[in-house]
Amino acid sequence: MLSLTFSTAILVSICLISAATAIRPRAPDANSCPGYKAINVKKTDSGLTAELQLAGTACDIYGRDLANLKLQVAYDSKSRIHVKITDPEEKRYQVPEEVFPRPDNRVNGPAKPSDITFTYAASPFGFTITRRSTGEKLFDTTGNALVFESQYLRLKTSLPNDPNIYGLGEHSDSFRLPNINHTRTLWSRDSYGIPQNSNLYGNHPIYFDHRESGTHGVFLLNSNGMDIKLETVDGKSSLEYNVIGGVLDLYFFAGPEPAAVARQYAEVVGLPAMMPYWGLGFHQCRYGYRDWIEVAEAIANYSIAEIPLETMWTDIDYMYNRWIFTLDPERFPLDKVREIVDYLHEHDQHYIVMVDPATAHQDYPTFNRGKEDDIWLKEADGSIHKGVVWPGVTAFPDWFHPNAGSFWTGEFVEFFSADAGVNIDGVWIDMNEPASFCSYPQKGSIDLISPPYAIANDAPLGLGDRTVHTDITHYGGLSEYDTHNLYGTMMGDVTYEAMLARRPGLRPLVITRSTFAGAGKRVGKWLGDNFRWSIAGMLGFASIYQIPMVGSDVCGFGGNTTEILCARWASLGAFNPFFRNHNGDTSIPQEFYLWPLVASSARKSIDIRYRLLDYIYTAMHHQSIDGTPLLSPLFFKYPKDTNTYKIDTQFIYGNALLVSPVIEENSTSAEVYLPKDTLYDFHTGRKIKGEGKNVTLTNIPFDEIPLHIIGGNILPFRSSSAHTTTKLRTRPFTIVIAADERGEASGELYIDDGVSIQQKAVIDITMEYKSGRLSIKGKFGFTGGMEGAGVMVESVKVLGKKRGNWERDGEGAEEVVEKKVYVELVGDVEIEVNC
Repeated sequence: MLSLTFSTAILVSICLISAATAIRPRAPDANSCPGYKAINVKKTDSGLTAELQLAGTACDIYGRDLANLKLQVAYDSKSRIHVKITDPEEKRYQVPEEVFPRPDNRVNGPAKPSDITFTYAASPFGFTITRRSTGEKLFDTTGNALVFESQYLRLKTSLPNDPNIYGLGEHSDSFRLPNINHTRTLWSRDSYGIPQNSNLYGNHPIYFDHRESGTHGVFLLNSNGMDIKLETVDGKSSLEYNVIGGVLDLYFFAGPEPAAVARQYAEVVGLPAMMPYWGLGFHQCRYGYRDWIEVAEAIANYSIAEIPLETMWTDIDYMYNRWIFTLDPERFPLDKVREIVDYLHEHDQHYIVMVDPATAHQDYPTFNRGKEDDIWLKEADGSIHKGVVWPGVTAFPDWFHPNAGSFWTGEFVEFFSADAGVNIDGVWIDMNEPASFCSYPQKGSIDLISPPYAIANDAPLGLGDRTVHTDITHYGGLSEYDTHNLYGTMMGDVTYEAMLARRPGLRPLVITRSTFAGAGKRVGKWLGDNFRWSIAGMLGFASIYQIPMVGSDVCGFGGNTTEILCARWASLGAFNPFFRNHNGDTSIPQEFYLWPLVASSARKSIDIRYRLLDYIYTAMHHQSIDGTPLLSPLFFKYPKDTNTYKIDTQFIYGNALLVSPVIEENSTSAEVYLPKDTLYDFHTGRKIKGEGKNVTLTNIPFDEIPLHIIGGNILPFRSSSAHTTTKLRTRPFTIVIAADERGEASGELYIDDGVSIQQKAVIDITMEYKSGRLSIKGKFGFTGGMEGAGVMVESVKVLGKKRGNWERDGEGAEEVVEKKVYVELVGDVEIEVNC
């Protein structure tokens, strides 16, 4: 959030120092540089190594060209090639193993059977990644000079005409990236309003290149600032990395299916954390709840309005003077906060608060303990580095310091004590780019603040502007210049461990703002201080970056919503994996119960979400074990349908539900794409033949959202919704069968205790429907429900079943057929449902 108080604004003004703008001469074309030549090439069964020598006179366009480099190529697996270009002694900065553990090198395999191959040209050096089965070039640097300088790396690859490139986040651009004169900058910054064409909070240098012939992925493991340029000139498209430090550490993923690329990427960055079941419930927050009374009123009003509320959140309002690990004694006294938390827990609800990294530079216990542990970031002279954030003058933890983790855990264990403190169930970490309100001029070490190549960071005074200064050195000698983009993920890691220390054995729910590749192993993500919804952002994190617990602030954080907008958004938000209403203190309140239309939309959409909660929980479990995305763009499902490649206003929730929100203001119609497939209207069960074209849906109530079930799928529904997920888990199941044109369907269901990291017993089953029979097979160990009752299937529904006089009744003869079965899930089941 970013909404300055008067006192904070004064402090910010103290920070402002005028800075002369450096005028640099126009840089020569990088292709005029000599590039390198490969010598001493040594091939093995699983790759090759070589030396790279500068192939001519150094061009030194943004610094000093390195005369010698080292090339390492490894066929990590059948579907992955690892290409690394470094300085010969590897003394340059690389992303530390402690932050980003590398995949196990023991999986190296012989090059011959691999799906993709590496070839190279010796002089000038260039390389190509080719799909073995088709001979298609997937990544090709030949003809584009490699530049490797002290503070500038340049690598350029050719692309197909009008390429379909996705990823390279975090951004608010279209999901399919523009490819004409487009620059994607990666550098963490506070991004109020989520501006377009600007770098945002996090950094994920992975892209998917989708073609009708297949999909592949490219990941650059580098945490330095960078511009990635997508160009189309004279009909020729290209992608060019411009990086201000580190090394070129590239992983190539063969696919060829989009979901396969996602799984292969997860093998490198790590599988996402399984979240607690209750975390998928509905959450409410607001920046601007004045005191504990307003928080209590919001909880009560949701109950009165009969809108399920799973978790209540409190923004920084609860703190004394915005000092972390404190309570305001007048507005949020400990006894009243504990009363609220106790009430929530007694009603099977939950409580979450915000914690920022910026710590008040004041004489109080948290700051003093951090000073004793020596964990604050320091200036070159040994003094504590100061910024300006919500508390005023602040210090920032150095997550690389060996004492940082124990310090942070100690603060969590004490302040969030279940017995004597604020007994939270999860935690929200914010401002962890890290953000500062202090503008920072170009001074000091000019290379670390304003390097020769200036990335398109959307801050006026260099890389260190409005954040921790990039000339700061961390414990162990690492510079903020190199590690800046890791700060938020490192905070997520230590916060995860702190929550685990508070609640041993239970899955932590940590929601963060700033992320780097691999952050999903520990945290979920909300999309920041938005003014408007971005389905594209959610798709990026869930389907590409492997952070599936993601969603936006429903109804918008900044600006005032309207009743119709909020009603539409509530119905769409129900299909965010992370579903929270939250807005700022300068906006009107927007709790769902405040408008009749919004309340109706919330009740309807939460009813659908909760009945489907085990369906999406199963999908989340699937992603946590192999990386298959829990929601995805349409082209993941229909990779050869070129009409789907640009669609980012519809998506597939799980693997079977097509979500098509109304996105035009005040409209009751929507133009949506129905793929060439068997579909079923979610609300009526009517069978629809998709023809692979846009159709206009009309008369859509403001409190409803168009949904279609994709044929060939079986979905597990709870028979009815509930006010809490605890109560929901006592409901029996209705199995809904949406058959394909062959009359067949399949699905999955995973059930566990919902909270434990290690499970003693689970239900993990597959469901198959064929020839009118439903077969359920798998693991049957978990018992749930009230007082240890078993998990029950109450009925089976078949959609689009033909009954009556088909010739006379026509399309109207299709209906939903239901069969009551009352089967407990304790072993394999066969059910005749051919009604």
